[in-house]
Parts: sequence; structure tokens; C-alpha cells
Amino acid sequence: MSEKKELLTTNRKALTINLDGTRYGTIAEIGAGQEVSRIFFQVGGASGSIAKTMSAYDMTFSDAIYGKAPRYVSRERLATMLDHEYRLLKERLAEKRGDRTKFFVFADTVVAKSFKGPNDGHGWLGVRFQHEVGAEPSDIIIHVRMWDKENVLQQQALGIVGVNLIYGAFNYSAAPAQLIQSLADNIGTDRIEIDMLRVSGPAFGDIDNRLLSLRLVQFGLTNAVMFGPNGEVLQPSELLHHKAVLVERGSFRPVTHVNVDMLTCATAQFMQEPTVKGKDMLVLMEITMNNLLAEGDLDATDFLARVDMLGHIGFTTLISNYSEFYRLVSYFRRYTKEMIGVAMGINNLLEIFNEKYYDNLEGGILESMGRMFRHAVKLYVYPMQQGAYDRYLASGHPAGQGQGNGHAFASGVMITARNLHVTPHLQNLYAHLLENHYLDCILGANPDYLNIFSRDVLQRIKAGDDSWEKMVPAKVADFIKQRKLLGYVAKTPTAG
Repeated sequence: MSEKKELLTTNRKALTINLDGTRYGTIAEIGAGQEVSRIFFQVGGASGSIAKTMSAYDMTFSDAIYGKAPRYVSRERLATMLDHEYRLLKERLAEKRGDRTKFFVFADTVVAKSFKGPNDGHGWLGVRFQHEVGAEPSDIIIHVRMWDKENVLQQQALGIVGVNLIYGAFNYSAAPAQLIQSLADNIGTDRIEIDMLRVSGPAFGDIDNRLLSLRLVQFGLTNAVMFGPNGEVLQPSELLHHKAVLVERGSFRPVTHVNVDMLTCATAQFMQEPTVKGKDMLVLMEITMNNLLAEGDLDATDFLARVDMLGHIGFTTLISNYSEFYRLVSYFRRYTKEMIGVAMGINNLLEIFNEKYYDNLEGGILESMGRMFRHAVKLYVYPMQQGAYDRYLASGHPAGQGQGNGHAFASGVMITARNLHVTPHLQNLYAHLLENHYLDCILGANPDYLNIFSRDVLQRIKAGDDSWEKMVPAKVADFIKQRKLLGYVAKTPTAG
């Protein structure tokens, strides 16, 4: 077991950089105080590391320096700041000290809690730096939310995170996991959330940003991260802002016909909802962190394979730390007031009605239902064939235990949200949700797909049984074979 690293104070980190003698650069800050530069000056020795500090608090001055921007607290504004300041630094100092100095620029554009209203404190922070003298620069960009209730505490938090980011860039670029964990040094995750991180440049080699984002969830710096179809890391608040959201949770190991059919059918129904028609909407596939960690430690290759498969067939992926659906819905509510739809199978619906998951809530399952269905939320439930349902209940899966009230369905019956039986003392609650259309049956499901389960497909892939190829979309089958994912081994042609 590795020895626990000594935790440096924020001031010690800043002083270490000031006294290093090889780092020299600019700190530029917009809005919410100038906390990062203040820390470097107050610890002493700043002349050894700081070429310039600046603040453009007024929008007119900011525009004059960096050009007009549609939004001042944005990734685009941060990029402009880094570009502008790094160019000036090289123009003015490269000839004088470029042969012995590793240049850097730190920039942030932030809004803190205002006395005028209840705005959220958040901001974009970035550092552009040379990891070696004369090297092309590398970047680290993060998005931060500050949870303190007072403006002065949010500014203090911003200063600590900024110093952590600069120190991490200089000392942990070759150890990304350590870099991510160090961002919360001396502050903790109860005061800040980092919901996006992206690195680029020669200091980071072939590091995959999606894996770094997953580490944000794993280490508790955020509860959810998002990836676009082409693998890019997305910032949740930008993508979810004022959109109707439809999400399907699954293991997607691999993506099957059922996964796609479920979301396709649910999307058709969701789009016809009166409160959704004509609105911008976002469709997501979601994987929970406990699903990824189901077999112990994180398997990075397995995780990337799942995200790649979903992206390959055009889906945006959400990785979350929300085991309970009501917490996932609350997360979306941070960013949108529009309708939220959740597509799920019978097995997930039974999980929602398993009371053991709500022991941590004072109001138990009633409290969870109140939280989940409080504002325009609907569950779209995919059917299950009777035989598969019986196997599920007999499997010993926790969500199936105690369910069904001993009710035996006739052979060949399709199990839907309408005829499903939950444990007796929850039947009235279930009937209330059903009759008031908080639950709806997914219509138009392809009956040929209802006996497909990811775990069966995975077993067939590993066993070399070619029948798995008919159980997944063709593009997924090709992708698995090309990349040799999930234990797939190409068969050796036999001699004729």
C-alpha cells in the first residue's frame, strides 16, 4: 500500500512555486475577487514567479482587452484570456528568458454569490503552461461550482482551487489521478464541485479526458459527467440548460437491441407530451458509478468501451453517482424546469419500489416518491415477457425479493406497468402513480427483442457463440469485433 502523501497547505503550495525559480507567468482574473493572485503575493517571493497580474472587473474593460463575448463566465471567454495572455507573455519575455523559463498563464472568469440575488457561484479556471523549457504549451481547464452561502467564502474557495490547479499542473501532470484529487486539497468537496476537467498538450501524452472525468466522479469531486457521441467531454449545465430531458439507465455491456428499442419508443412518446412539444430536448444514456465498480476497482478499458459503443451509435452518455432515481431527477432539476422522462425496464421499476433503498430517508419510500415526481416527471416502462419475469424473480436479485405478492402470471403474458404487482402495502401508492400518469407503458416495443439481456449477450461473446451478433445493433457488433471488446476473440479460419 502506498504511503499517504503529505498535504501541503495552500500557502505552502504558492510559496513553493514562488521560490522554484523556473516558473514565470501571468495571473488574469475576471469577476468574483482576485483571490488567486492575492495568495501568491501574501506568501512572499512573488517576484520569482509572477510577471503580471490583472483584473478586468468591468465588462467594457474586459471587452477592450479580450474582445466582446456573449457570456463572460464561459469556456469561450476563458480560452480567449489564455490565448491573449500567453501570446503577450511570449512576445515580451521569450527573448529575454525563454531559454531558462517555463512560462505559464493562469486565468479565471467567475461569478460568486451576489447581494442582488440568489445566483449560483461558479466559474471557469484554466492554466496554460510549459512542462519543459521551450516546449509547446499544455492546458488544464476546469469548471467549478462554489457551494458556500456567503460571497467572501466563495471567493476564498476560488483562491484555494486556483492555487491547487496551478500547483497540480506543475507537479502532477504525469500523475492525473493525483492531479484530480489535489484539486480539493484544503477545501473538500462540501464547498466546491468540479463537474468538468479537460487537459491537452504534450505534458499529458495520450491521456484520455473521458477517463479523467470519470475520476472526478470516483473521487467525489462531482456526481455526474457527460460525454458527446464523438467522445468529447461536455459541461452538464451548458447542455442541460432549459431542456426537456429523457434518460435511460443501463449497464450497456454491451448495448443491445433492447436498449435502443426502449429509448426509441420512449422518445417517440416523450416528444408527444404537451409540455415537451416544440421544446429543446436532450436524450441520454446513463451508467451509474456503482455499475462500473460492480466488480471492485474501476476497469478503465471496460468503461471506455461502453462509452465508445454508445457514442458510435450516436448517443450522449451520462456517468453518475446517483444510485437512486430520485437523486438523478434532482440533479437534472438543478439545470432545467422542463419535463424529465426516465425510460426503464420492469426490473428497474421493481428496484424503485424496493423499500430497502430508502432507509437513509426519514420519510422512506414516500419521501423518495415525493422528491422524484414533484415537478413534471414521468417513467416510461418497457415490457417484459412472462418467462423472463419469472427468471428475474427467481434469480435472487435484491430488486425482485419480496415483489410480486406471490402472483403467478399465465404463460405467455406480457408484463407491463399496467399489470405488474408490487408488494401489498405499496399497491395503493403504485395505483396512484399509474392512474395519474406518473408511470406509462412504453408502446410499440419489438416483441423479438424482449428475451434479450445484456448479461446473456456478454456470456455468448466470451464463449465464442456467434448468435450474440443478432442481439445487438449491427454497428455495435462491428465495433465490438473491430476493437475486440468484452472478451471477443475472432475465430481462426479452418483449412479447407
